[in-house]
Amino acid sequence: MTGAAHLLQSRKGRASAPRRVALVGAGYIAEWHAKCMASVAGVELAAVCDPLRSRAEALAAQFGVPRAYGRLEEMLDAERLDAVHVLAPPDRHFAVARTAMEAGLDVLLEKPMCDRAEDCDALVQLAQERGVRLGVGHNFLFAEPYERLRRDVRAGLLGRIDHVTITWNRFLPQSVFGPFTIWMLREPRNIMLEIGSHLAAHMLDLVGEPEALEVRAGNAMVLPTGRSFYRRWQVQAAVGHAAVEMRASFVPGFGEYSVHVRGQLGAATADIERNTYVLHQHRPADPDFENRAMVAHHARELQRQGRETLRRYILSKLKVEKRGTPYGASIARAMDGFYAPDQMDERVSGALGARVIGICEAIGSLAGLREDAPRAVAAAPHPLPPAKTLVLGGTGFIGRELVRQLAAEGRGVRLLGRSVAGLPEELRAQVECVSGDLLSRDDLARAMEGVECVAHLARSNVKTWADYQHYEIDATRQVAECALAAGVKRFVYTGTIDSYYAGRHAGTITEATPLDPRIGQRNLYARAKAASEEMLRGMQQAQGLPLVIVRPGIVIGRGGSPFHWGVGMWWHDAVCQVWGEGVNKLPLVLVEDVARGIIAAMDAPGIEGRSFNLVADPCLSAQEYLDELDRAGAMRVQRHATPIASFYAKDMLKWVVKMAVRHAERRMPSYRDWESRTQRAVFDCTAAKTELGWQPTSARAEMVRRGIAEPLAEFLG
Repeated sequence: MTGAAHLLQSRKGRASAPRRVALVGAGYIAEWHAKCMASVAGVELAAVCDPLRSRAEALAAQFGVPRAYGRLEEMLDAERLDAVHVLAPPDRHFAVARTAMEAGLDVLLEKPMCDRAEDCDALVQLAQERGVRLGVGHNFLFAEPYERLRRDVRAGLLGRIDHVTITWNRFLPQSVFGPFTIWMLREPRNIMLEIGSHLAAHMLDLVGEPEALEVRAGNAMVLPTGRSFYRRWQVQAAVGHAAVEMRASFVPGFGEYSVHVRGQLGAATADIERNTYVLHQHRPADPDFENRAMVAHHARELQRQGRETLRRYILSKLKVEKRGTPYGASIARAMDGFYAPDQMDERVSGALGARVIGICEAIGSLAGLREDAPRAVAAAPHPLPPAKTLVLGGTGFIGRELVRQLAAEGRGVRLLGRSVAGLPEELRAQVECVSGDLLSRDDLARAMEGVECVAHLARSNVKTWADYQHYEIDATRQVAECALAAGVKRFVYTGTIDSYYAGRHAGTITEATPLDPRIGQRNLYARAKAASEEMLRGMQQAQGLPLVIVRPGIVIGRGGSPFHWGVGMWWHDAVCQVWGEGVNKLPLVLVEDVARGIIAAMDAPGIEGRSFNLVADPCLSAQEYLDELDRAGAMRVQRHATPIASFYAKDMLKWVVKMAVRHAERRMPSYRDWESRTQRAVFDCTAAKTELGWQPTSARAEMVRRGIAEPLAEFLG
């Protein structure tokens, strides 16, 4: 009996049992796969694997998965699996998929299938030899609006296709804020493999293989890694009688993702971004009245679809509908197609995935891209001074500015982090970079060798209180313990003014003002920072930790987003719901001034155990900030002065739903927390000015230029 036949017989023997599936890769997309798999018939999520085992364990715990692994081979040896979903970076897809298929497992690859067409072809061949399924999760081919378009095209309702326009205009935040070492930014062509695969899949599915391609890539920018990133792509293709236009833009702007088809008998638009579909057909009406009839029909249809999308979303929150969000539903339907009992849906086939990558490679080769190699870090003009200062969080917004100023002063600086790609190239030659993790005591001990001062600015982007306890509070405790063991002379911790109550009854806040005595009612970030401060103060008093705390205000300036949430709640960088009326002056401060304040806290003698608030003299309210933002960008951002009671009421409604479904994070909403966002308090920073010699920029014109106009120009490119 052949291996494939034996495998088939084995599967038939357990056909009634759920198919045991593992996820390989525990990043962002893995959460969606785990959620969606619960709605797919006949499958069971049995294990999670990721090279960073702690991440695999966290995902497994979140979804009640029995086991987590750090190595693929270890998982394959220990588990009886039927399939794996490969959710690793694309340059690892081939190796992971090959190993899994050679073990006799079905494989569903997240798109793009691989980073090379020849690897895709090799996997298709291997799947045939082994008798296993090989699929690629082109989930947007299963988006409901697109499926309706597809059905109408195949039913002949549009007649012979004349023109297809596929539009992807979505801002790519990673190109501005990082991380800059992710796979899709490592080579100029990678963005077309990552995002262009969506567009190429639509073209292949609707009209087939292109006979000719013309490509233009433009609006290039140079990333901190030295790589070029092309923010605008235009592709013209000819497929038989049809012309195809694919357009992609990654600059900040209004989000659009649609597929429009014009045919002999009609036209249709699948707006995937907004989950709507419109079939444009002539109406049985006099030509003078036809336009009105069409518009009225479209309006009714769009309203109906909008209500249905909202209904499903609400039901998903109530856990009545497992596929409530359009994005999640598209992923789940792609899984349905992969696990179909008789035959895979052609849209998830490995053969289609390989053809997609072939087209994307052709697009990249025809674009005339600059093949720029990553810039080697320039050698320092002279040997670096011995590292006496360790900066944690040195690639963040404030951290980059701190490192810049320390290097400019000729100080010996060491950075600890998983990656330093977020650090400007010119700085990487002036500092010592050590790869490591704050959660590793060995990495911390190694990074603190010979160090006299530690500046702790690192923070984790987490959502649950359990994660804040682990990644913020426990991590900070470990950093402080290692600093004590290393005998550092100064430990500077960056807290936040968000840990104060700053509502209408706050009055004037100085360093003598206690943090919010009802901190347990505040947001998790403010609460975690306050808990870290309390823990560090205990170590300072009991063990002599040479602690100094700084609490920056609302930090603005170069390297940061001008659409700052200290001003209000932002929607798509286009609509700002101001916290309250927005007429009181805000506690703003420039990032350069915060860095200078931290350096002063490193150097000033005899201030151990002290804390300092770093806030400039008030000069702009939220409304005035938005006025200046509009003026700098020659635009008009939508703004809505929103009563705090309105924010609180919506939060209460969400809480009721969370209680009903027993959501894991069902904290009672706090009016006090929402009110603190108005920042009605007045900050008196006399202590920082006198004891640290800190003189922040407070002139309105300079604050506007450096804190709003320059960051906006940088953001827009």
